[in-house]
Amino acid sequence: MRQRTARTGLCALAVSLAVGAATLTPAHAATPAHPATAATKDGHEATRDALRRWVEEGGMPGVAAMVRDGRETWFGSAGYADTDTGRKRSPEDHFRAASITKMFIATVLLQLEAEGRLSLDDSVETWLPGVVRGNGTDGAEITLRSLLNHTSGLYNYTEDPDFQVNASGSGFPEHRYDTYAPEDLVAVAMKHTHSAPGGEPSYSNTNYVLAGMVIEKVTGHSYAQEAKRRIIKPLKLRETFFPGTGPKVPKPHPVAYSTLHDDSPDAPVHDATEQNMSWLGAAGELISTAGDLNRFDRALMRGRLLPRPQLGEMLNTVPSDGGIRYGLGVEVAKLSCGVTVVGKTGRTNGSLSAVVGTEDGTHQLVFNANGDWLPDSSRYFDVIEAEFCGRAVTDR
Repeated sequence: MRQRTARTGLCALAVSLAVGAATLTPAHAATPAHPATAATKDGHEATRDALRRWVEEGGMPGVAAMVRDGRETWFGSAGYADTDTGRKRSPEDHFRAASITKMFIATVLLQLEAEGRLSLDDSVETWLPGVVRGNGTDGAEITLRSLLNHTSGLYNYTEDPDFQVNASGSGFPEHRYDTYAPEDLVAVAMKHTHSAPGGEPSYSNTNYVLAGMVIEKVTGHSYAQEAKRRIIKPLKLRETFFPGTGPKVPKPHPVAYSTLHDDSPDAPVHDATEQNMSWLGAAGELISTAGDLNRFDRALMRGRLLPRPQLGEMLNTVPSDGGIRYGLGVEVAKLSCGVTVVGKTGRTNGSLSAVVGTEDGTHQLVFNANGDWLPDSSRYFDVIEAEFCGRAVTDR
């Protein structure tokens, strides 16, 4: 593994496998196999191999995955939760789910629509008057739906150079405990030019910060309170919570290793476990476990959280780059073997995660890597292909 600096708490941006957001992407080249039922000892040999290769050949400190397939639960891991002590990853590990938070926020907004308390065709201006204005942008032209499927055209505040340096780059050690109000984050975005709403999707964390603000305006409660009442408590997701400004992760948890976006081969690795997640808020502050996220995804796709019309709206997608389609809080992709999966990925300093499942809610995969460098993103997507297509990872 890369050289590691002394452990100091660091705070980070949730950024994509490019910049600003992690997104689900189908594998570019794969050998099709029988979906989800590879002829192996336990049906997960390909997944186990993909985890091992990500650590051994991809240079990741550690990675863990949990699967629910019908009534079966399977856990696999490779590498370490702590490279100093040699502690292994465990099924009980807590980790920062980052942009997987967006699935929860979209679900709450869709529940509010089902209750008749708002319409996804309402404008942002209707609920947040005067908040989205500047550089030619008018919140009256942006709908709540366009926030959730990233067609609002709003600038992604986490791509602002100054903000990015302080939140996830060289200024992070000094700023890791900084607190941001949602209005502060939107104000960063408003300093920039925007695209016209309703066009091609462009992933923006600004959209979900605004969505969280709308939830509070409609209900009188924070998005975290509403998500807890509507999702976390009913599903008994006992290890899932919104930390707010609290910087710690409950034990057990892996050490979150980060290069602070330094792509040089000899970049030092920092301990980024502690961070004040208010810089992401409704766009990505959630902490959870693999077991809880599998349960959430299964309940969502089986209609336990949303009436059929709203679940249909969530899965009504718009095309984006790389073969993926954006729904409302989710991403949809067709894998090399023909299986369509629905899910969400998340990336923050020291953490790469995904929750992915079949459309019928019978088969889920959640995985988390406790490192954030990704020179070869195919290692990440190999895990998804391996589980749902049962294919062995090809040599590179």
